[in-house]
Amino acid sequence: MALSREQIAKRVAQELQDGYYVNLGIGIPTLVANYVPKGMEVMLQSENGLLGMGQFPTEDEIDADLINAGKQTVTMAKGASIFDSAESFAMIRGGHVDLTVLGAFEVDISGNIASYMIPGKLIKGMGGAMDLVAGADNIIVTMTHASKHGQSKLLKTCSLPLTGKGCIKRVLTDLAFIEIKDNKFHLLERAPGVSVEEIQKLTEGELVIPELVPEMNV
Repeated sequence: MALSREQIAKRVAQELQDGYYVNLGIGIPTLVANYVPKGMEVMLQSENGLLGMGQFPTEDEIDADLINAGKQTVTMAKGASIFDSAESFAMIRGGHVDLTVLGAFEVDISGNIASYMIPGKLIKGMGGAMDLVAGADNIIVTMTHASKHGQSKLLKTCSLPLTGKGCIKRVLTDLAFIEIKDNKFHLLERAPGVSVEEIQKLTEGELVIPELVPEMNV
């Protein structure tokens, strides 16, 4: 069975390490804040100028002035700090983020990512997408494996305008956890109950499948 948005976020949270500075993009990545392992200290960054995001607020905790890059209300963790967006982007561009979690429309076997626009559709702006993929070495892309029309999003070559070239090494979809290397997709894990055949059918780019593909622990 395909993973829910929450299960994808839970699996990403397993990649966190104590002391990490982590940037969470808009969409599924923001949910990772709710699944940081107990006892682990990580500082979650929002590009609009907040370092130390906490979990999403309850109704009693909502502060309309405290938002993330996606304009969602958030909380602040102990030790959090607020600063202007110039300092936030200096942190990103300076390579001071240990893990970046992004959404995407497409990813291809060369590690290219298309995540900021679909031609002909209105966009509010590219935000920090290009800065994040250029300034980070450790990136996890989260997305659905295929479109609602059943078309693969893991491609031989991206068809949409690129956000970054050759910068993506790991992709976590609702069906699989995949590593990109040697111009191929390498299947690391599969969602519980999802067959290797289903993943292969919905992956346009070449997929390398080991003899044993473990199920994700979500």
